[in-house]
Amino acid sequence: MEKTNFTVARVVTHTRAGVGKCERHNERKNENYGNMNVDLERTPMNIHFKDCGGATYNETLDRLVAAGEVSLRGLKADARVYDEMILDVNTDYFERHGGYDFAQRFYGEAYRFACKLYGEQNILSAVMHADEINLALTERYGYPVYHYHLHIVALPVVEKQVLWSKRCRDKALVGTVKETVQQVSHSKKWKSQRALDENGKPAFDDKGRPKLLPSYSVLQDEFCDHMKEAGFTDFIRGERGSTEDNLSCLQYQIKKDTERLEAIREKIRAEEVEYAVVHSVHKTHAEIDDMGRKTLTGKVTVSQADYDALTQLAKEGVSERGQLDRLKEENRQLQARVWNLQSSLNQLERQFDELVERCRPYLEAVRAMPEKVKEFLDSILAPVRRQREEQSRSIMYGKSKTRERRDDTR
Repeated sequence: MEKTNFTVARVVTHTRAGVGKCERHNERKNENYGNMNVDLERTPMNIHFKDCGGATYNETLDRLVAAGEVSLRGLKADARVYDEMILDVNTDYFERHGGYDFAQRFYGEAYRFACKLYGEQNILSAVMHADEINLALTERYGYPVYHYHLHIVALPVVEKQVLWSKRCRDKALVGTVKETVQQVSHSKKWKSQRALDENGKPAFDDKGRPKLLPSYSVLQDEFCDHMKEAGFTDFIRGERGSTEDNLSCLQYQIKKDTERLEAIREKIRAEEVEYAVVHSVHKTHAEIDDMGRKTLTGKVTVSQADYDALTQLAKEGVSERGQLDRLKEENRQLQARVWNLQSSLNQLERQFDELVERCRPYLEAVRAMPEKVKEFLDSILAPVRRQREEQSRSIMYGKSKTRERRDDTR
C-alpha cells in the first residue's frame, strides 16, 4: 500500500533582530550547516522565484519603508515583521512524478499562491531548496533522492485607514480618512475567520457565540485547494503541527546508519583477520630466507616462483592496509553521524515530553469542562488585552499630537 501524500503549509514569524538565521539558511549564506543533509554541491540547483537582488532582508525592508510602500507605524522594536511560509509535500510525491522538473513546476504554482496571499510586492524572497538529501528514500531507491520544498519570506501587510483626529484644525475633517497605509501587522493578517454552516451562513456555538476557524487551518485548506485547482493531484490536506514524519524520518536515518555502521565493522573485522594472516607470512623469517640465496657480491637471488609470491604478498599487504584505513575512516564518520542523530532525537523527545507534561493539566481541564476553561482564560486575558489597547491608543495619541504640532508650525 502506497504512502499517502500530504500538503503542508506553515508560517514562522521573525523579528528584525532574529531574521538573520533564517536568511542565512534560506539563501545558503552559511559555510557549514547543522542539517547534515544539505549537499552544497547541489545548491546552484536551488531556484529563486524572487530574491532581494543582493540586499539583506532588513535592507530591503528599510528601502520599502523609506519609499512609503509599507509602514511599521506603531510597531515595537521587537515586533514580528517577517513571515516565513514553508510550502511542502513529502519527498516521495515529487520523486514519483518526475523529480526536479516536476518540483520546479509545482513550486512555481505554489509561489503564485503566495503572491495571491501576500501580494507579490510584499514578498522579499521565494526559494525552492533542491539540495537537501532524503536519506530514507535514497536508501530505498538506491540513488540520491532530494527533498524539494519552498521557503517564502514576506511582509504581512494589511491596508489601514488613518483618520483625522479631533485636534484637527478643520473640524469637518474629523473622523474622515486622512491617509491609507500598507501596515505591517502579523496579528491582523492572520486573524481567525468566521466559520460557516452547511448553508453558507455564519455558524454559532451552543451559547450563541460565533464559531471561528484558526487562520493557519484556513491556510492549509487554501493551499491544498489552490494546487488541486491548478492541476496537481495525488495528495490530501496535511495535519498542521504534526512532527510524526520528522521524528520517524530521523529514527529511520539512525536505524539505517547503525546498520551501515555494523556492516562496516564486520568488514573491518574480516579485513583485520585477513591482514593478520598476510602479515604473519612476512614475519616468518625462515620461509623468507629459504626463498633466496646470497651471491658473492652480497645480492640475493630468488626463483621466479618465489619472486612472484613475494610480490603478490607485498601488493596484497599494501592494498589491505589501504582498504583497512578507508574502512576505519568511514567507520569513524558514520559513528559520529549516528551520535549526532541520536542526540537530535533525544533532544526532540525531551522537548516533546516536557511539552506534554506542561500541557497535561490544561488538556485535562479542557476535556472535562471546555466552556469553563475558556471563560476562565478570557477573564485572565481581558486585563492584558485592555492594557495593550490602552498602550496602543496612547502611542497613537502621542504620534497624532506630534503631527498636529508639526502642522501648526507650518
